[in-house]
Amino acid sequence: MAPTEEGVPVVVLPERVDRRLRLGPFPSARDAVKFLCYAAVGALLAPFAGVPVGLGVTAIGFVASAWHRDGQPWDEQALAALRWKWRSFGREAAVIARPGNPLLRHGFVRLAPTHFVAVVRTGGTPVAYLPPAELARRFEMFRDLLRATDGHFAFLATFASIHGSPFFPSAALGPGPDAGACSGYADLVRLLCRRRLGRRVYVALGTSEAGAASIARLEGQVASVVERLAAFGLHPVRLRDRALFEAARRFGWNGTGDAT
Repeated sequence: MAPTEEGVPVVVLPERVDRRLRLGPFPSARDAVKFLCYAAVGALLAPFAGVPVGLGVTAIGFVASAWHRDGQPWDEQALAALRWKWRSFGREAAVIARPGNPLLRHGFVRLAPTHFVAVVRTGGTPVAYLPPAELARRFEMFRDLLRATDGHFAFLATFASIHGSPFFPSAALGPGPDAGACSGYADLVRLLCRRRLGRRVYVALGTSEAGAASIARLEGQVASVVERLAAFGLHPVRLRDRALFEAARRFGWNGTGDAT
């Protein structure tokens, strides 16, 4: 503690112990080595591509090594963005390229020449604080749901982000004295939805027999499962086309709608 000219005591904080040591204009020795690599590449390119190209590569290397944006070099940020874009493009191509099969549009995935699967997606509902009688009733309802199938079914429970659009203030309010409050409320909804996940459950029903009668029986089982899930207070959805394709990928199936 050291007094100032005005006599006010001031606490002098010591240097950070974990502070990275600088090496000249570079934040660390690693950045200095990276600049040397850029300079070496520029020197190799200069005889073939010209001196301006070599100097340009060296200048880019100096900026990338000496200047960090948000604590990270801009070239590493650009490389990470390119990798993310490539992964996103790969996932998007995998999802977009396949759907369009007539079988997917009708709500079926063919896993084998005689194996067809339909998928129902729903959410979850809290049961931890229900009265014992209600818990027993729901258990019986779930047991009846299982008995309504012929044994060819699978469950997959996962989590998904919550979309805040149903909770946003109505756009019909328009500008007015409450516009600021509506904007703040919308920001609060976005923040809450970004930090919370909702349960998403996939129910797959299948048949191992070919023929119209087998498909009709599977359709009846799907309708029964949708009705029974709705009795729980859920909102089940029969998946088709692209949504069905994505659900099949979650189960580990190819989801093309073709025989495999």
